[in-house]
Parts: sequence; structure tokens; C-alpha cells
Amino acid sequence: MNAIRNFVIMAHVDHGKSTLADRFLEITKTVDPRKMQPQYLDRMELERERGITIKMAPVRMIYKVNHTEIPNSIRRPADQIPNSSNSKQEFVLNLIDTPGHSDFSYEVSRALAAVEGAILLIDATQGIQAQTIANYAAAKKLGLAIIPAINKIDLNPEASELKRDIRALTGIGEEEIFLVSAKTGEGVERLLGAVIERVPPPRSLGAALFDNQGSSIKDQRLEIVATAARALLFDSVYDSHKGIIAFVRMFDGAIVKGDPLWLCAAGARAEAFEVGYFIPDLRPGTSLGEGEIGYVALGIREPRLVRIGDTLTRFETRGAAAPLSGYREPQPVVFASFYPQGADDFEILKNAIEKLHLTDSSFSFEPEASDALGRGFRLGFLGTLHLEIIAERIRREFGIDVITTAPSVAYEIKRKNGTVAMVYKPQDFPQEGQIQEIKEPFISIHIISRKQDYGTIMELTGHYRMAYQDVEYFGTNVLVKYLMPLAELLTDFHDRLKSTTSGYASVHYELKGYETADILKMDILLAGQEIPEFSRVLPRDKLDREARRFVGHLKEVLPRENFPVAIQACAGGRIVARENLPALKKDVTGYLYGGDRSRKMKLWKKQQRGKKKLLSLARVNIPHEVYIKILKRGIG
Repeated sequence: MNAIRNFVIMAHVDHGKSTLADRFLEITKTVDPRKMQPQYLDRMELERERGITIKMAPVRMIYKVNHTEIPNSIRRPADQIPNSSNSKQEFVLNLIDTPGHSDFSYEVSRALAAVEGAILLIDATQGIQAQTIANYAAAKKLGLAIIPAINKIDLNPEASELKRDIRALTGIGEEEIFLVSAKTGEGVERLLGAVIERVPPPRSLGAALFDNQGSSIKDQRLEIVATAARALLFDSVYDSHKGIIAFVRMFDGAIVKGDPLWLCAAGARAEAFEVGYFIPDLRPGTSLGEGEIGYVALGIREPRLVRIGDTLTRFETRGAAAPLSGYREPQPVVFASFYPQGADDFEILKNAIEKLHLTDSSFSFEPEASDALGRGFRLGFLGTLHLEIIAERIRREFGIDVITTAPSVAYEIKRKNGTVAMVYKPQDFPQEGQIQEIKEPFISIHIISRKQDYGTIMELTGHYRMAYQDVEYFGTNVLVKYLMPLAELLTDFHDRLKSTTSGYASVHYELKGYETADILKMDILLAGQEIPEFSRVLPRDKLDREARRFVGHLKEVLPRENFPVAIQACAGGRIVARENLPALKKDVTGYLYGGDRSRKMKLWKKQQRGKKKLLSLARVNIPHEVYIKILKRGIG
């Protein structure tokens, strides 16, 4: 294991992680130059279109270094290497490229748990941003070796101010900060050498084996090390031929092709039909040894049996090997409902969501039904971008058009009878007279920008329900901390923040719990008929403005009826906004010509009586297309 290095590249969005990974692949000659293309590890079409990394991407690189260039602390003894003056020593570098957006932070946390070191990459032109600090804190908490590197030095060669900022953040000396240009390749090979020197090789945890009485059997460790294999399952994909393919980090023992396996948390049996490495495509091998990162084709075709964070061990030691610690379950904060547009596509949508959950375990899902939209699923996400990506992946990868409701948060509602329940949809809110207290999720939000942006940030946050907490200065940056309802973040806050700070500000937030909220449920009435799918939950101080906007939009998209339709927004026992949709008009006297006017008057009065009778029986029929137009505005 002394020749193995497991590490990640982590950074904020657009700081050059994928481009740096490209240079590593070129230096180590992992990919044929004829097949090489920019952002090679971003294999998803959606990643290339948006220019962001969505999924972590593992790759195994073999790096050969001249024996004389290797530090003495990690150099093999000369007597073990023939002709040591010009021979090369081989290292196995397992790299995991990670996403930079905060909505995909769970991907980063899973990757960090599978490695011993991390390159903290920072853009020389953008400086330290919110996700930089969050990634550094996560890696430091796990005790990883952290190598700070400043990218894009071709645009800012000295980066002296940024070096001071990094030293203020991490305490690492300026002389230990690497300067690279992932675009030109300058300094990249030196950084790769630092990975070999500074990242420690993997260590065996010492498989914790237990006898039938539960006592540790340490003295048997050497005898059954091959049997007591333990691997952490950090990701997975579905293959139509091989079934579920588990991405694993071996911590103890080895897994050999053909071994019977056991998934500890799921309590399911599997078999190692194929084992291998990421080069970066799947390349079959014969076994995975201690400290290595690779994949195991399990032959399982039921997605519910495979859980991210599970421990994979040999079947014969299923009761003896102690499971690895796994991961903290992600906590969804944004919820939306997905309904198939095709009436017969529910099972196809269910299959698509289950398979997507294999590759992204950070979203939750459960079935639900709507009178207007039929059967669907309520999904929970880590943010609005996460929601958009999953909706788009369902459409592209499985060919299903879905209707997605507006994103919302979960509310904790205490009824007057003392019962407490979590409510995820506005239409599930109890009647106002039954509610004693409503609590909504609050977040601790950190805004990082230039010092000169402090005043504009304070001015902007005054328009939102935000409570100022603290401010910190480090180097040329300012870090402003607020406490705010999560629902405020689902509005246009992020866009306005970027606009007012010329794109420099970045945001990181953490869920802090639930606080009492002054909010109301807004119901929409069409000709006196309540439409539950159009209900909204709004803060009291924004209710009137949002109600007028919403009924105005409904007036634009609703088709006209043979009778006038009153569009009303009702909240707190009063009508807060109203629009009138005129009735369709028909000239019942158009065919008449000449004669006395009394003939026309008779027809007009007959038409009026018919409209009055129709109005008493009126029921608005909303076309399916109208629901799509209204609900798709939530993620547009």
C-alpha cells in the first residue's frame, strides 16, 4: 500500500477542477492522446452543456517517477531496485474529481471519506469563495492532508494577495501554496509530485472481527485477512447487462472475482461477477486489494437493495466483520412533486427515479397522488439546482416528460389539539382555525465577497427576512453571516446578490432548525371553486404583492368560458386579490337583418337568462396544459 495515493480535487464552481484533472491524465498517460478532450472526466452531456461537474468521477492513474527524484522518506531502498540511478518507481494515484456547487456537497462528502488527501484549488482571479471554505472545513474535520493550490496563474502570476488570504484561512505558509495553470500545464507536474510526497498512503483499519459472544478476535486477524474484507460503497450505477455496479474503497482485505459477498446494512447477498478499476472507463481485473479504489459488479437488479455508505464484505464473514461507519444521511431541504405527462408513464417514472437514486442518493422520494395530475412522486433535494438537474436527467436519460411543481420547503405545524406534523405541500395545510403554531426551516447563510461589497450586501439583505449575525474580514475578503428562512433562498435572492456584487459574491448555507414563522396559506378560487394545486404558502408581508402577480398570470393562461370567471386569491379569511376573466361573446342577432328592434331585444334577453342559469351551474374545467404552464414556472 506504500505506493498508493488516494486524493480528491475540490474547489468552488469554475475554479478549474476538471481542467486540472485533464492535465493529470496527460502527465500520467492514462488516456490515449487521440481520445483526449477538455473536461474528460465530465462524461455526462448535461455537465458539458452547463460547464459544471455534477457527479464525482474516480480515475486510477499510474505515475512513474525517477527514483532519484523521490524524497528519501518515501523512496524504496536502492537494493530493491536494479540500476537505481536511472530506474523509475511506480505509484498508483486514485483521483476523485468532485462537484463545486453547494447543491452537490453530499457528493464531495462521500468522496472525502474514501481518500487520505485533498487538493484545495482556488481561482487566482476569483479568490476564496463560500464553497472553498466549506470544502476546507470538511476535509480538515476528517484529518485529510490538504494541499492548497492557486489556479490560473497565467491570468494573475503573483497572486500575492490571494496567498495571504489562504494563509489567513488555513494557517498554511505561503511557501507551501502551489501556483499552477491547469490551462497551460505550468506547475502541474510539481503539484502531482506533492501529492505523492504529502498525501499519506492508505492504512489498514485492522478488520474488526467478532466471535459469537461479540468479543474482539485480534489474534486471528493475520490468519483470515483475505476473508475479512471490508469495502465502503461510496457510489453506484446501473448497467443493463451487469446489474448494479458498486464503486468501492477497500479498507481491509481483498475482494476477488467470483467471491460471494454480503451487503451489511441491506442484509442482501451478492456476488463479485466482475471487479476492476476506473481508467477512467471500467477496466476489469482479477481482484481489489487493501487501500485500492475500484468497482464491483454485484449482479443485483433491485435498486432498493444497494445503499450508499453500506459495507461490502465476504459472505462467510457476514456476522463477524464490523461494518464501516458509512455516511451521515443527507437532509433534503427543497421539495417538489414530479408527475408524468403521459397517463401510462407512472411505472416508467418510478423505474427512472429508482435508477437515478443509485447514482445520486442525496435526493429522497415517495409516491403521492393528485386529483388533477394523477399519480406521481414527491422528491426532496439539497437545493433548486439539484432539482433542475434531476428533472432534466429524467427527461434526457429516460425520455419522460414530467410536470414539476414549484419548489417548496417543509413546515412543522402544531394543531390546537396538540398534534405535530410535517407538511410538504400547501394543499396539505390544515384549516387556519385548527393551527396553533407554524414553524419553518431556518438556515445559517455565509456570504463571501470583496470588502468593498459590504455596503451593497447589507442594503440587499434588507429586502429579505434576514437577521444579521456577524462579520469577519480576512485578507481582501469579507464574510457576512445571517440567519434567514430557507424559503427566502428559493426566490430571486441568489441572482440579485450576484448582480449587486458584479458576480463576486458566493453563498454557503447550513440548516439550523425550525423557528416560528408568520406565514399564511393562499388559496386560489376559480368561480368560487378551490383549486388545491394552485395553493401557495407566503410570508404575511409579501402576501398581497404575490397574490396580485399570481392571479394576473392565471388570467393570461386560463381559456375563457361561456360565463365570466372570478379569479380570487384568498388568505387569512379575506380576498386579497381578484381578476375577472370575461365570458366568451356570441352575437346571437348576427343573422338578422332589417325588421323591428324588438326582435333583437327578445334574443338578447333570452341570452341573458341562459347565461344567468349557466352561471349558477358553472364549473371551470382547467385543461392539462394550463397546469403545466403554471407549475413549470416554479423551476424556470
